[in-house]
Amino acid sequence: MIVSELKIYNFRRFRSVEGAPGLKITFHKGLNALIGENDSGKTAVIDALKLVLLTQSNEYIRPVEEDFYKPVDGDACSEFKIDCEITEFTQNEAKNFIEYLTFKKDGDKIEYMLELHYRAWKEGHKIFQELRVGDINDSISIDGKARDLLKAVYLKPLRDAEREMSSGRGSRISQILLNHPIFKDKKEHEILEIFQEANNKIETYFLSDEEGKYILQTIRNNLKSFNDNGQASDAELRTSDIQLKAILESLSLNAPELNPGLGELNLLFIAAELLLLKEDSDGGMKLALIEELEAHLHPQAQLRLISYLQNEYNENDVQIIISTHSPILASKINLKNLILMKDGFGYDLAEGKTGLQKGDYLFLQRFLDSTKANLFFAKGIIMVEGDAENILVPVIADILGYPLEKYGISIVNVGSTAFLRYSGIMQRKDESSIGIPVSVITDCDVRPYDVDQETKEKKLDEKKDESIKQEKEKNKNYTEGSVRGFTSPRWTLEYCIAMSCLSEDFHKSVHYGKKIFNAKEYISLTNEKIVEADNEAAKEMEKWSDMPLWKRAYEIYSLMLDENGKSSLKAIVAQCLASVLRWKISEIPDEFKQEKMFDLDLYGLKINNQQKDKLKAELEQDQFLGYIVKAIKYAAGETV
Repeated sequence: MIVSELKIYNFRRFRSVEGAPGLKITFHKGLNALIGENDSGKTAVIDALKLVLLTQSNEYIRPVEEDFYKPVDGDACSEFKIDCEITEFTQNEAKNFIEYLTFKKDGDKIEYMLELHYRAWKEGHKIFQELRVGDINDSISIDGKARDLLKAVYLKPLRDAEREMSSGRGSRISQILLNHPIFKDKKEHEILEIFQEANNKIETYFLSDEEGKYILQTIRNNLKSFNDNGQASDAELRTSDIQLKAILESLSLNAPELNPGLGELNLLFIAAELLLLKEDSDGGMKLALIEELEAHLHPQAQLRLISYLQNEYNENDVQIIISTHSPILASKINLKNLILMKDGFGYDLAEGKTGLQKGDYLFLQRFLDSTKANLFFAKGIIMVEGDAENILVPVIADILGYPLEKYGISIVNVGSTAFLRYSGIMQRKDESSIGIPVSVITDCDVRPYDVDQETKEKKLDEKKDESIKQEKEKNKNYTEGSVRGFTSPRWTLEYCIAMSCLSEDFHKSVHYGKKIFNAKEYISLTNEKIVEADNEAAKEMEKWSDMPLWKRAYEIYSLMLDENGKSSLKAIVAQCLASVLRWKISEIPDEFKQEKMFDLDLYGLKINNQQKDKLKAELEQDQFLGYIVKAIKYAAGETV
């Protein structure tokens, strides 16, 4: 059996409106991963399931004042409800809940369903709770064995694995073992025989061994001197009547290495907890709730663990529901197993729920790495097709007053024009909106020239109208739901920059990039090389002064190309331009030479707000960079 649906009413942040649930989530067997930004409700989902099902560790779980929905400017509600639907029962599981189940016949197959209704309410300063089962209007209480069999395995976010696996009364490792079929409900067990044999040997030691006899006889002699004449003084040393529970409580689970770290102890703890999910002898719930699976684990350990969970539990009746903030895990988990939490909703990313086609899922399983998977944790997303945009957009965003990290914007470099294979994740098949603005920045790709088929010579042509037409078509193609296309009004980003208010800085940056590239990338620029590059750019600009803007831009752009029309300079030039822009808006100390603009120290300098505001105004008014400006503002939640 698995939890297939969860509905929450006025619990935590999930407000119920006109009787509708504040949150509705569907789950499936195997792995379910709750992802999303902070405060999106991932923990609330786990806690709601704990209230309904309870946990196998028998921790104290009760509703508290903070669980009741409270509006910003009002009083907290007096009641919250949680509905939980459990389906896919095996025959062994169904027999334990037979009086509580509803039935549905599908051909020759009978499908069982358990409808759980949890309610908590306040009367004065007291909070009461109840769990009922069946039809909402004709439900009954559930208790006894059936209630106990609903308990889930739960791993809290900040796990003290060493303490949990230590020996002691009521220890977690003893609870796990006692609930395993090998030990459960057994009065006789081989371990008891082993301990009894050891106890007998201990008692024999004090009766037969010279040293043991000496100790026992000394005690007897002392007692004889204390007692009256004729009173029995034959004391005995006996071991206690050991119980299986006490034996298991004396055990501790230790890591194989000496002085293990938190990560190894955490993995050991998880391995022990999952022990209970392997068996189906009692017909109980096989559900694990794990918060922040990545806790204390380095990236490679995270990948190994999630691969194991997916491969081992995805195709059986075990269910695992995890929450995570880790892009590494999000990139490794199959998309069909992800549930994106956003603004009080849980969006299933399985096939048929998103704007992705089946082939897109296969594509993303190959190419959705951890840097791209950060889109699942963002308030806004900017998708770009190359390294140049990836480098320059954050700098331009800073100048505009929309620093990406402050606005929770993730920039995703798809490395191609396959935007729809990524942006479709944020689109819904039912045409609802996830509410995460996605800006797709792309090139119109209309070259400002034609190539003669015979001579192979280029005939320059601005192609203004064709570029505008292509810009509109691409924007339309990439715009759907909360996804919007922002296409360059001319050929490429670099070409648009060469036509923009940043043309002079870009021209210099091309020469900086050429000198870095020719001198090997690990060598930065000296002040002398910068002056040399500036002079070369100035001479070229004087030579091109009579050219129209679009031709001059083509000449600047062409400096980056080799004889085959390809460029290895784009990323280097973009990095140089980013440094130049940062230099222009910074308070530069007198002792700083210009070569310092390529150092990371530059980001520690104070901002010259006057220079920044001037550059911001120029960018916002520039017709060739307007699409970048709009894309940044849209991802930040602005109306453009």
